[in-house]
Amino acid sequence: MNTLWPMGQGTVREIRDGLAARRPRAYTTIMTIMDRLARKGVVERRKVGRAYMYSPNLSAEEARTHALGQVIDSFFGGSKEALLAQLSGDVPRARAAVAALGSDGDGAEELLAGKRRDDSRS
Repeated sequence: MNTLWPMGQGTVREIRDGLAARRPRAYTTIMTIMDRLARKGVVERRKVGRAYMYSPNLSAEEARTHALGQVIDSFFGGSKEALLAQLSGDVPRARAAVAALGSDGDGAEELLAGKRRDDSRS
């Protein structure tokens, strides 16, 4: 997706060529990934000549939001606090995350305050 978003749209060959410098992959590997993304509705696929043209259905921001929601649900039982507790080993980063959550922090500021107290006892 990180290759497709800047392109706007592309064929499997164009996507593979865009990936070649960073992560060379076989044509069939890219074709399989794009087919799965199309079946999931993440990309739109339309036939152009003999090839399929793929275009993203989600912006990068929408994809990040969706993916993070899945991580929170799958690994942290839907708890933003549990995610922040995991991240709080890096208190400045966790504070930034709390600020980004705003009023949706659900007790995250208190969690970080407790972590700071624990850190000072060490």
